[in-house]
Amino acid sequence: MMWGYGNMGWAWGYGLLAIVGIALLVYVVVRLASKTSSRNDAAQAPKHESNSGAKRILEERFARGELTAEQYREHLRVLDESP
Repeated sequence: MMWGYGNMGWAWGYGLLAIVGIALLVYVVVRLASKTSSRNDAAQAPKHESNSGAKRILEERFARGELTAEQYREHLRVLDESP
């Protein structure tokens, strides 16, 4: 007679379920940590980098002839002074 050995298959299943659960927990923690660090990096970026898009648009407008050289220099000066 085999007393108590009828449910050995379930023990493997619970072990695999525990491993998958731990792996999922580690994955979620790593993803949340990476999102938090990327937000902090973006918040600590220097302000002049946020003006790069505006400067690119300004350069495009100057290249198309929409701005004179004097207007272009004035706008650049204003962008450089902004906080």
